[in-house]
Amino acid sequence: MNRKSPEVSRIRDKYYISATSSMIDPHRLILKEEDLFGVFDRFGDILPMGKNEQGLYFKGMRFLSYYELRIGGLRPLFLSSSVDEEDILLTVDLTNPDLYSRGRLLIKKDTVHIMRSKVLFEQRCLDYIRIRNFGLHAIDLSLDFSMDADFKDIFEVRGLKRKKRGTIHPPEYRERGMVLTYEGLDGVRRTTSIGFSRSPDGVHDKTFSFKIRLDPGGMEEMLLGIGCAVAGTAREEPEFDVTVRKSRKKLQRKTRHCTEIYTSNEQFNESLKRAISDINMMLTKTEHGLYPYGGIPWFCTPFGRDGIITALESLWVNPELAKGVLLYLAARQAQDFDRTKAAEPGKILHEARENEMAALGEIPFGLYYGSVDSTPLFLILAGAYWRRTGDTALISKIWDNIEKALLWMERHGDVDGDGFLEYVPHENGLRNQGWKDSHDSIFHEDGSLAEGPIALCEVQGYQYAAKQEVAMLSALMGKEALARRLLQEARELKERFNSLFWDEELGTYVLALDGAKRPCRVVSSNAGQVLFTGIADPGKAVKVAETLTSDTVFSGWGIRTVGTGEALYNPMSYHNGSVWPHDNALIAYGFSVYGLKEPFIKVFSGIFDASLFMEFQRLPELFCGFKRRRGAPPTLYPVACVPQTWAAGSLLLMLQASLRLGFEADRGRIVFRQPVLPEFLQQVFLKNLTVTGKKSVDLLIRRYGEDVTIEVQRKPEDVSVLIIK
Repeated sequence: MNRKSPEVSRIRDKYYISATSSMIDPHRLILKEEDLFGVFDRFGDILPMGKNEQGLYFKGMRFLSYYELRIGGLRPLFLSSSVDEEDILLTVDLTNPDLYSRGRLLIKKDTVHIMRSKVLFEQRCLDYIRIRNFGLHAIDLSLDFSMDADFKDIFEVRGLKRKKRGTIHPPEYRERGMVLTYEGLDGVRRTTSIGFSRSPDGVHDKTFSFKIRLDPGGMEEMLLGIGCAVAGTAREEPEFDVTVRKSRKKLQRKTRHCTEIYTSNEQFNESLKRAISDINMMLTKTEHGLYPYGGIPWFCTPFGRDGIITALESLWVNPELAKGVLLYLAARQAQDFDRTKAAEPGKILHEARENEMAALGEIPFGLYYGSVDSTPLFLILAGAYWRRTGDTALISKIWDNIEKALLWMERHGDVDGDGFLEYVPHENGLRNQGWKDSHDSIFHEDGSLAEGPIALCEVQGYQYAAKQEVAMLSALMGKEALARRLLQEARELKERFNSLFWDEELGTYVLALDGAKRPCRVVSSNAGQVLFTGIADPGKAVKVAETLTSDTVFSGWGIRTVGTGEALYNPMSYHNGSVWPHDNALIAYGFSVYGLKEPFIKVFSGIFDASLFMEFQRLPELFCGFKRRRGAPPTLYPVACVPQTWAAGSLLLMLQASLRLGFEADRGRIVFRQPVLPEFLQQVFLKNLTVTGKKSVDLLIRRYGEDVTIEVQRKPEDVSVLIIK
């Protein structure tokens, strides 16, 4: 029986991300620009080893699967590597190993310095190489660049097997490079164009060799460009410095209206700076504005739930992001029924992909709607966006989409007519359709899996908050009767929810109700997200906080997805015992809403501490739920996306929750409601905090013992700052 269980798991969750081996080297360098991203090792190479996720990807396909630099036939020695704080420029420092010929040492190690710098821009990866001789004698050496492209769909890289693939043509060699071509089964021609700034001295089997002579102190430069094209041709070879400048200017345009944050804690500043840079890097231009893609490498595409939550986390800093998310999702709202895509009229997108397998229908995720929570979250974001910006014009523009989303909740989201939002496992797609979408993430106390229709506890909170937000927007649009009805429905939903989902013995809300209305009596983090929406009764909220911050649920780094005593608890699982930063941020925000200061600070501090141990202080999608050990870092999860946008937004949301910061943009007002700062933050300075339009303020927030003061350093006359204590 045990020998068959892995096969059963594969069948039940066919979109499971395979991990047949560990990372050879966990140090990865990531760059992204629009629909192009690269995963490199610490040398700046792409090697087919470990989890085999390294590569240069464009629109869901790997356009470069192997890229290695060798000096004198050997791999260089590693010195250092990093990505700048803006996530634009990747830099690697290397040196030569001892180079021999027929047993004679020709060039001793550490004589030659090799600097590699990479930037991605306009469907190209540019690799600038500078070689310098620090020896006392002239030297002759060779540089070899080997590369190849397997043109694998991202789902193939994830582990999904295909019955048939398209055709990879032999390389087309040119004077200074080559072109690799793939004719897909979808009829699309994809090409990888490789070009050097000088002609190679030799070419053999996709390896380009260059002979270099360097005098003492001598230096040589070289530029390699890798262009990715779908049904077209690659762009012309640009200059490296010009490309870097263009990339920085593009980033400045993206962030020109963003709030700047400085605190008294330099480590927090670094974690926050990397988080903001990661979000900006993941922002991708669409015809409807900027959209935050999910995560690298597996989810570098638009996701409804992820995009909405990232927009909510970032709303106080950059509301333009939320505008792009609302417009994009409104444009892709389902209009008809399509069982293969889990689409129903009014439903909001789960994910969209443009890769080959999606185009062929080999996977259902081209436009896929298998999520129960994207629709209410869309409505929550619409309301939050209006309160933040006062942008009535946008609400008017998407009002029809708002009404259709509301109708979906009433007509199709409530599968059995009991007033709760539910989902039925999708045969060709996702079995579970909440944020915990692993096949085994929703279960009963004995470990048996819940059968549909399944009503998740946090989704009922989303529905409650969505009805309240749309009630507010309905009044704004002059639909008073609709507003009154929605508020009444929200009150009734809150009463029924607190009656049917509460479990006094567990001291928390149950994970879900299954199709037979049996409660899934599992202590889970989902109950914490209930507080984020405000549906919890105050007394029950206190008990939830006590349960979730107890030793059985709180790892020391954060709240686990399920408690240690649960049947399927596994600290190394994706959803049944791990720690997710975005989940903790939503829970912490809920603690703050209910005035639960100590639980809030415990979670905020734990997630911040975890960021200090991560590479580049970058929070990953998730990490393992092992108990915090003295002097040891959090245990990494082997196939986590890094960066992941909603993980990056976690510290932003928790900082907002700490400040208890809200907006009444229609009144030109910023409101602080009993702000709290943890001990690691003595001061927070907010520069260019926008209120409405181009009006902004500068604020200095200080901690004095248990008290917090706010000093207004700059503000327009028609903007007010209200502090409620």
